[in-house]
Amino acid sequence: MSKRIFYCCCFLLLLCTSARAQDELLSLLEETEPEETTLTPATFKGSRLINGHTVMTRRKGSLEFLIAHRFGRLNSGAYELFGLDNANVRFGLDYGLTDRLTVGFGRNSFEKTYDVFAKFAILRQQSGATTVPVSVTGFVSGAVNTLRPIDPDTEVPFSERVSYTYQLLVARKISPNFSVQLMPTLVHFNIVPENLSNDLTALGVGGRLLLTKRLSVNAEYYYRLQDRETDNYDALAIGIDLETGGHVFQLQFTNSRSMVEKGFIRETTGDFFGGDIHFGFNITRTF
Repeated sequence: MSKRIFYCCCFLLLLCTSARAQDELLSLLEETEPEETTLTPATFKGSRLINGHTVMTRRKGSLEFLIAHRFGRLNSGAYELFGLDNANVRFGLDYGLTDRLTVGFGRNSFEKTYDVFAKFAILRQQSGATTVPVSVTGFVSGAVNTLRPIDPDTEVPFSERVSYTYQLLVARKISPNFSVQLMPTLVHFNIVPENLSNDLTALGVGGRLLLTKRLSVNAEYYYRLQDRETDNYDALAIGIDLETGGHVFQLQFTNSRSMVEKGFIRETTGDFFGGDIHFGFNITRTF
């Protein structure tokens, strides 16, 4: 009987030792397993914050169709139906050549402007094995004003109609509900009036506050670092984003009528706090 008890005790001791060794081995494997890198998702819902671009690029092979409207000024009165009688529209197509590179083309009825752009995701915010605290996207665009001069006998060379915009978009998703973005900008015009410089630098700042899973409040502001002594104003915009399936529907109020960078950054003539506010909306559909 004593031998049986002895053998049972040895067997139990062996089981306990084996189980402990297995636990230590599993713990060691977990410690040595490489940590994965996780990209931060959905810093912004769409490719546009309000007027300007966000750091977001299209997935490879995806096509985004964008319709943007800006109506007249709200302070134009009832005769103009508070701006609804006067509207301009931009149609645009954005295509993802790769997950990082997006190109696009659009036409704005304001000044009959055609624009093309490219944006490349240089850095993407991520955590894990490799930590990158911000997303950085380079943006470049060109715009051509094709509006005919008032005097039909006046010829405007093509070079005088072209402008270029260069931006470095830097964004961080601070929390699941809050993202911010900085937009240092350079806008170049080939020909300008004598009192203006060909190159305008500006610093934009914007953000998004997520209220629900599908609803957010956005804001955007561009401060011009030159040409402050003109009749133009800094572009300011406030809006709401509503995501519905494959659509992103944006409602916004802004003092800028143009929907291309050279227009809303340099050529905004409305005073937001003086009531020169345009109601508008963007609708995007991704295929």
